[in-house]
Amino acid sequence: MLPPILIVEDDLKIARIIKAYLEGADFRVVHADTARDALAKAEAEPPLAVILDLGLPDMSGEELCQELKELGSFPVIMLTAKSSEEERITGFALGADDYVVKPASPRELVYRVKAVLKRYDGSGSTAGRPVSFNSGTLVLDSRRHSVTCRGEPLTITPTEFKVLQTLAAAPGRTFSRDELVSKALGYQFEGYERSVDAHIKNLRQKIEQDSRKPDFIKTVYGIGYLFAGERDAV
Repeated sequence: MLPPILIVEDDLKIARIIKAYLEGADFRVVHADTARDALAKAEAEPPLAVILDLGLPDMSGEELCQELKELGSFPVIMLTAKSSEEERITGFALGADDYVVKPASPRELVYRVKAVLKRYDGSGSTAGRPVSFNSGTLVLDSRRHSVTCRGEPLTITPTEFKVLQTLAAAPGRTFSRDELVSKALGYQFEGYERSVDAHIKNLRQKIEQDSRKPDFIKTVYGIGYLFAGERDAV
């Protein structure tokens, strides 16, 4: 049986609507109306993905997002009335894989779930050997959806992996933010190109010895980013 989509939403009316649309798209769904309930259900049965309302009664959604990310490598879609660009970027910086502003169309939300899962599946099911860079300093394993840096396995979100994989597939090529949104994130909506900056910041903190002087992900000012690692010979 496929793992469920976990809806974390204290507004029961909204939760029922989302649940109905997801079940109509053949997903199995479980619901939690508090952070404590969400953590218990995610520990009991790791979800396929989480739809997370940020306005919860017992814990901030931002804090819960971080705790959920420690339980496993599943996508988190934030659902919130917080709509400013800075608030969206903050959500991505916390590890969210997508960010949907209320009032949200339930049909669009189903699309977002499918798009996030497609990115996750696409990055995790590619047949091929792990690819290493800079004499084995950085290793990307698409089959296991894992990254190892300087011999240490990293905790990395599905979206961070896809961004890194996209850049590393073409070392030396400059990708604009718009391109990374389209190729790595799988959608294109106004304002979301800035979310790439949050994912890049997270990746640099994980793979660079000095995130202010990166060896792998370079900024091309006024354009975007490029991957500067040198692929090792097979």
